[in-house]
Amino acid sequence: MSHRPFPGRRSVLRGSLAASAALTLPTALGAAPAFSLSGRPKAGWGVQAGDVTAHSGLVWVRSDRPARMIVETAATESFRDPRRWHGPLLGPDTDFTGTTRLHGLPAGEQIHYRVLLADPDDPRRTGEPVTGTFRTTPLQRRRGVRFLWSGDLAGQGWGINPDLGGYRIYDAMAKLDPDFFLCSGDNIYADGPISATQALPDGSTWRNITTEEKSKVAETLAEYRGNFRYNLLDENLKRFNAQVPSIIQWDDHEVRNNWYPGEVIASSDTRYTEKSIDVLAARARRAFSEYFPISTLQPGDEHGRVYRVMRHGPLLDVFVLDMRTYRDANSPDNQTVDPQGILGAEQLKWLKRELAASRAVWKVIAADMPLGLVVPDPMENKPNFEAVAQGDPGAPLGRELQIAELLRFIKHRRITGTLWLTADVHHTSAQHYHPSRAAFTDFEPFWEFVSGPLNAGAFPASALDGTFGPERVFVKAPTASNVSPAGGYQFFGEVDIDGDSGELTVRLREQDGTVLFTQVLQPGRVGQ
Repeated sequence: MSHRPFPGRRSVLRGSLAASAALTLPTALGAAPAFSLSGRPKAGWGVQAGDVTAHSGLVWVRSDRPARMIVETAATESFRDPRRWHGPLLGPDTDFTGTTRLHGLPAGEQIHYRVLLADPDDPRRTGEPVTGTFRTTPLQRRRGVRFLWSGDLAGQGWGINPDLGGYRIYDAMAKLDPDFFLCSGDNIYADGPISATQALPDGSTWRNITTEEKSKVAETLAEYRGNFRYNLLDENLKRFNAQVPSIIQWDDHEVRNNWYPGEVIASSDTRYTEKSIDVLAARARRAFSEYFPISTLQPGDEHGRVYRVMRHGPLLDVFVLDMRTYRDANSPDNQTVDPQGILGAEQLKWLKRELAASRAVWKVIAADMPLGLVVPDPMENKPNFEAVAQGDPGAPLGRELQIAELLRFIKHRRITGTLWLTADVHHTSAQHYHPSRAAFTDFEPFWEFVSGPLNAGAFPASALDGTFGPERVFVKAPTASNVSPAGGYQFFGEVDIDGDSGELTVRLREQDGTVLFTQVLQPGRVGQ
């Protein structure tokens, strides 16, 4: 394997989160920073890097009070001859979060960074620096690429359990030293309150760290912000964020289960006083943009978007989809004409254009929902569907029409090296799609790999829809619903691309890193 880890990746984190070690009162952390705090600014929520390219990257931090964000970068952990970047003034308008764009970085190199928070009235007064690291993407292919993906964090009331050591899956992922982590959505469960305890089937008790904002469904901007802060109480996640840059997308639980634009929450759902999904989604989107470093979606930019393509050298392009913001309403999904579909017309045009223009060996389509797995919408008292498939194995209907159009385009434009990655369904599986098994046949064979959850309830395997001819080659899922993380069934996936041969290997892994399934794909093919 030609993927060569860089030295110092681990040791750079020693002491990097010293400032967060004292955060032992989670309920106090849920509140907004007070203006009267004494001392120096603190970055107790750690640091994150995101949307890293060959010559740029975004660095994120949150302060406990008003502060000026300063980032220093260097080629070594000693920070000799650092380069300094002056970031934004962090204040209440962004919940004291901020992102600084680094540019002009050397390609294919390990970048060490540290974030300092300076007193706005006295720049000489800075808090304890918090350090992190990431690798810029290479211009040459020989080093190879390794990345991980998963989704679904703190769902179904299963939060940070101190008895189990919190979100331990992040430590297993960090040991693989990936170039980046692709989070496929459901970064939070804004519609899922977390109580102090939950009963387990064996009679024992699951304990959660709790906060005020996680005690009810999120409706206000402050409550959505508190949901994102909740996960940053976990030390495993903060260590991972400081070591591994991210590519983040969203799905439904950043707002509310199975939401779609224009939806009005039923009056019977008394948990919500705000019934307009569009109002809730706007608040959630703002908090999402404040708590993740995403190049196309920055605070204050009303025209930003989640969907984007992230290029990782000559070997890999990642096409990050948004299957939530532009969809039509959930329905029986059996219409014979559906121009809106699950992507919306403009996003579909963008995806076609970018796929056709890509010269990368591999083109990963990062979908926040699966294609051939049937996902009902249980929030409605009628046979509505939430994803693409609706269980009818015949010719494409509803949202399947848009996917059929895309698959036909990939075939006829002879676009090589495509595969689909997703999460959402809370089990792990590998599906191979082939026209010989399908009702719709004008496409080339392809693979779809599912992983997750990271820390949420696990569920039985979803039914398959035969329209695109899926065959479930591997699956691991419980037979019962909502199995807690204490019962296992927490998963992540790995993609490893060899720089010499271009061969791509997918591994589906359990939460401790154990490999469950491996599939090797060959480069340069339209379908396989």
